[in-house]
Amino acid sequence: MNFYPEEKIALFIDGSNLYSTARSLNFDIDYKKLYQVFADEARLVRAFYYTALVEDQEYSPLRPLIDWLDYNGYTMVTKPAKEYTDGNGRRKVKGNMDIELAVDMMELSDKIDHAVLFSGDGDFRSLIAAVQRRGVRVTVISSIRAQPSMIADELRRQADHFIDINSLRGSIARSGPPVEKSRRQDESRDEMEEDEDELDAEFLNDDDAYEEEYASD
Repeated sequence: MNFYPEEKIALFIDGSNLYSTARSLNFDIDYKKLYQVFADEARLVRAFYYTALVEDQEYSPLRPLIDWLDYNGYTMVTKPAKEYTDGNGRRKVKGNMDIELAVDMMELSDKIDHAVLFSGDGDFRSLIAAVQRRGVRVTVISSIRAQPSMIADELRRQADHFIDINSLRGSIARSGPPVEKSRRQDESRDEMEEDEDELDAEFLNDDDAYEEEYASD
């Protein structure tokens, strides 16, 4: 990877986007390993993790992961997601975290040398260009090997460096096979239509992936 031992770096992780990318490549992220990989490469100043939570859920399956990350070096940034039914009776969830991520990256840009963005969303191209003008190098981590590709071409072109997350699989994947999707999760996904602002239904409801891995840590 293109890091220098003495440079100060920060991670900006779009949680739902990273989840979808890893799942499309058939593996699950071990966040302890991910943190350590970058801490070993340079001086890791902050590791931000962005996610939205459905407001009316008494208990979110994401809570074990959020709590674990909060206690293990990550800076959590959350906000309520909006769940609603559209005119055709389909359930949808929206919870865009782009603004929060952009504000944090801009505020931190004068304190770091290198920003690492875990997202393939083309909306971040202007953000990357802005922090580059402040002298910050930017690495984008997503995937072109997923089907379909998870990274917008304009974002990849703007970044100083691009890392396909599939090349990091051996270093950051959770041990064992990927958690199987439950029937409830599949049905939930079938009921939802996604656009760029909508959250991944599996990500919000992946009980097995997060409760088994993080609840007891």
